[in-house]
Amino acid sequence: MKINRKNLLYHEIIGLEVCIIKHLDPSLEGKCGRIFYETKNTIVLETDKDKLKILKKGAVLEFRVDSEKIIILGDELIGRPEDRAKNILK
Repeated sequence: MKINRKNLLYHEIIGLEVCIIKHLDPSLEGKCGRIFYETKNTIVLETDKDKLKILKKGAVLEFRVDSEKIIILGDELIGRPEDRAKNILK
């Protein structure tokens, strides 16, 4: 199944390219990289230089899937990744 805006929340996001458009911590804005790891409340972003632990709450994230840009609020991603996948069945 191709990832799009409607189903991104139910997919595995580790490995996807993402840029932080807006965040409660302004120093993180504009950072881009690949999602390396995800927990209930955070994502670890691997950039060219380092790995950044980023809170999902208060973030606006731009995912790059194929040639499409998908903007998601970090608050929509809060929760365990496996629980988000289970919600698709409900």
